[in-house]
Amino acid sequence: MLTTPTATKTSEHAVGFLNDDARWQAVRRRDRAADGAFYYAVRTTGVYCRPSCAARLARRENVTFHPTCEDAERAGFRPCKRCRPNEMSLAERQAVAVARSCALIDAADEMPSLETLAEAAGQSRFHFHRVFKSVTGVTPKAYADARRGQRVRQELAQSETVTQAIYGAGFNSNGRFYATSDDLLGMTPTQFRAGGKGNVIRFAVGECSLGSILVAATDKGVCAIEFGNDPDKLVRGLQDRFPKAQLLGGDRAFEQLVAKVVGFVEAPGQGLDLPLDVRGTAFQKQVWSAIRRIPAGATTSYAELAQRIGQPSATRAVAQACASNTLAVAIPCHRVVRRDGGLSGYRWGVERKRALLTRETAA
Repeated sequence: MLTTPTATKTSEHAVGFLNDDARWQAVRRRDRAADGAFYYAVRTTGVYCRPSCAARLARRENVTFHPTCEDAERAGFRPCKRCRPNEMSLAERQAVAVARSCALIDAADEMPSLETLAEAAGQSRFHFHRVFKSVTGVTPKAYADARRGQRVRQELAQSETVTQAIYGAGFNSNGRFYATSDDLLGMTPTQFRAGGKGNVIRFAVGECSLGSILVAATDKGVCAIEFGNDPDKLVRGLQDRFPKAQLLGGDRAFEQLVAKVVGFVEAPGQGLDLPLDVRGTAFQKQVWSAIRRIPAGATTSYAELAQRIGQPSATRAVAQACASNTLAVAIPCHRVVRRDGGLSGYRWGVERKRALLTRETAA
């Protein structure tokens, strides 16, 4: 799901800077990702700065670290006039401006023009477009379309006709919606409104050392690989996603596919190459594609993954895309970790994530 950006820092943001050695390394590389996680002060100048400050690097023995501006000022330091640590950072100001633009898009029946959005943000069209994409990971138009996709899902569930739902969600023409409906819904609007009626989904549940594992596929490819502790709960979850689809228990050939997935979980060195039916937004698909290029046995951080897709400010959106993945091991989001290498945020539990990584490293 696409969410509106905010300028606030989360506690997880500071996890990678829990000791002074890590903080000093962040200061040395002027790491913007550390801004807001802590501040550093220089005894010889009496000034405190953001980690990303472009001022001349001080000697390590003269540097102290502080969790907040207030803490640094209580210790007798004054804010740097260059990086202005006691004011909103550029990234935070940009996030606030983009959040304001997102609110305008969300409230409008028709998407505001780029000129209108840029003017509200106090920026030029070109600069606003670049900043919006940097913060959210998508263009203003893609954001608006994704929001309308969410609206049309709601409208399809309550409107009398598909056409009424399309216009109620803010699309100004049937053609424009139908051109993107398959990506937005994963099926035709009529099938979605009918709860997947007409879709045939084969599935089977196997057992592995990490618990039960459900594999489901359409005629396009595998659409779900889910871990769990209760086979019945896994099947009910699939039924909830497609309440009127035709769910068929897998035949012998399909059970061989499940065995292939289980074999990979137990021995990842053998590799896994499956046709996939990947359903998500354009940004999610971009993130998932990058995740599939992470080699077995290797890991990358959410921030590094954001940089790889050319969206260095979209770390939070990348983490949300990982959490939305329903194709365990086929899209190996277990290989994405925190900046400090710590494990968190795995849809099927951190212990499973740790086990998968341990096996891949050994292999």
